[in-house]
Amino acid sequence: MYPNLYYAFKDLFGVEWPFLRFVNSFGFFVAIAFIVAAVVLANELKRKSKQGFFQPTDMQVKVGQPASVLDLLLNFILGFLLGYKIIALFVMDSTATEDPQAFIFSTLGSWPLGIGLGLFFAGWKWWEKNKQKLAKPEVRTVRIWPHDRVGEITILALVFGLLGAKLFDIFENWSDFLKRPSDYIFSAKGLTFYGGLICAALALWWYAKKHKIGFWHFNDTMAPTMMIAYSIGRIGCQVSGDGDWGINNTSPKPFSWMPDWLWSYTYPHNVNEVGVKIAGCTDNKFCNELPVPVYPTPLYEVIVCFILFWVIWSLRKKLKTPGKLFAVYLMLNGLERFFIEKIRVNTTTDILGLKITQAEIISSLLFLSGLGIWIYLRGKGSKTKPSTV
Repeated sequence: MYPNLYYAFKDLFGVEWPFLRFVNSFGFFVAIAFIVAAVVLANELKRKSKQGFFQPTDMQVKVGQPASVLDLLLNFILGFLLGYKIIALFVMDSTATEDPQAFIFSTLGSWPLGIGLGLFFAGWKWWEKNKQKLAKPEVRTVRIWPHDRVGEITILALVFGLLGAKLFDIFENWSDFLKRPSDYIFSAKGLTFYGGLICAALALWWYAKKHKIGFWHFNDTMAPTMMIAYSIGRIGCQVSGDGDWGINNTSPKPFSWMPDWLWSYTYPHNVNEVGVKIAGCTDNKFCNELPVPVYPTPLYEVIVCFILFWVIWSLRKKLKTPGKLFAVYLMLNGLERFFIEKIRVNTTTDILGLKITQAEIISSLLFLSGLGIWIYLRGKGSKTKPSTV
C-alpha cells in the first residue's frame, strides 16, 4: 500500500523525495478522477450542444473596472491560506508537519508566509485589473454555452461532494460521532460515497436549472461522467488502504493463476494504521497490516465500474429518449454497490429485524429510481428540438 506518493515513488522508482509525503494517495486519485470527469463531461456537453439540445445563455459583463475591495479581500484570503498551510508544509519544522493531514486540519501554520502571500495575491489582482482598466467601463454581452461552465460544475461537485461525503459518514457513525465529534469534523478521513453523490447531484441540478441547462439531457451527460469518476476514485481507496475493504477472506483461491492480492489482501502500510505491526518496519507511521486477509473490494469496484462506464458510453448515442441513459446509470450503479456490500465491511442498521447497511438502502433506492424513470420515459419519443427545461 502507498498511503502517500512518497512510498509509491520509493517502491516503484527507488527514490526518496520527502516532499511527496504531503501528497496523499487517496486525494491524488480523487483529483485525477475529477479531471477525467471534467474532460468526459465537456465532451458530452459539446456533443449535445452541436445536436441542438443545449442553447447558450447571454450574460452582461462589466469590463474595464478597477479591482474592488471584495476582489482584493478574496485574493488576500486565498493567498493567506495557501501560504499559511500549503507552503508551510515544506518549510516548517518536520515535527509539526510529519502528519500532513493532521497539520492541514490543525491551527498550526506560518503567519509570515500567509500574510506575505496574501498581500502578493491581492497586489497581483490589483495590478491585473489596473492594466485592463478603461477610462469608462463598458457593459458587454457574453454568450456562454454549457460546456463553458465545466470548471464551475467541477468545483461545485467537488465542494458539495466532499461536504455530503463527510456528513453522511457522520450520520452513519452517529453514536461514535457524539463521543468524539472533533475526530470526525476535523479529519480528512471518513468519506461516504453516496453522501457525496446525493449532495453533489442536488447542487448540480440547482445549477443546471439556474442556467437553463436541459434537465434530462444534463443528467445523461453526467451518467458516464460519474461512473468513470467513481472507478478512478476507488483506485485511491485501494492504493491507500483507507478502510473500504471487504470482510475476512481465508477461503482458498478459486483459480491457481489468480494473484493472492486479487483474492485476499492484508493491506500492509494502510493509511488508517489499523491491524498489527509489520515485522521489520521502521517508519514512524503506516507500519500496520490486517491480521486476517480480506476481499479487496475497492479493486473489484475499479474493474466493474470501468466496464460499466464503457457500457454506458456505448449506449449514449443509441438511447434517443432523454433521461434513459441516466436511468441506466442509476440501475447499474445501484446493482453494483448492492452486491459489493455483501462482501464489504460496513456499519449495519437494524430495520424490521433485517441487518442492512446505509449503502444497501441507498443503492436499492437508486436502482428503483432508475427503473421508475425508465418506465416513465419508455413511452416518450426522443427530443429532436433544443431543450431548456
